[in-house]
Amino acid sequence: MTSIDTERTVSLTVNGVPREARVPVRRVLADALRDDLGLTGTHVGCAHGVCGSCTVLVDGEPVRSCLVLAVQVEGAAVTTVEGLARDDHRGGQVLHPVQEAFRECHALQCGFCTPGFLVTIAAGLEARDATQEITEEEVDELVGGNLCRCTGYANIKKAVRHAAATMREDAR
Repeated sequence: MTSIDTERTVSLTVNGVPREARVPVRRVLADALRDDLGLTGTHVGCAHGVCGSCTVLVDGEPVRSCLVLAVQVEGAAVTTVEGLARDDHRGGQVLHPVQEAFRECHALQCGFCTPGFLVTIAAGLEARDATQEITEEEVDELVGGNLCRCTGYANIKKAVRHAAATMREDAR
């Protein structure tokens, strides 16, 4: 008779910090981040990978953390919404251009979907040529995979354009 492995220790780097957690082998990444590592910025909406609220970056790529088991990201680098801001080297943090744009453009209401949008949009904008002006098709593509029930998307799209423009200026 073989023994069944019901828990495993997972080692990963979360927001630049090496972390380790003992998790049930069937625990999804979203729950491990929230319950085992205390990073509650990642939200679970639909638990089926449809809404995008749980999106995090795994090795730089957007991933629906409600669909990935924590044990599957062993050794990976995970970035959550808490990891988007960067250190200002004076004891504080500087918001990512997408976070700043959401604030400036009033791109959130209840805020539940916001972490997924921020992570998804940040990854998308960082992956593109920042020296080029963003197209409406690109904006639609960046927001199209996440659901928001409150805003109607107008200010979210405005924030994407604002962040892209800021990143374009920074690239010059």
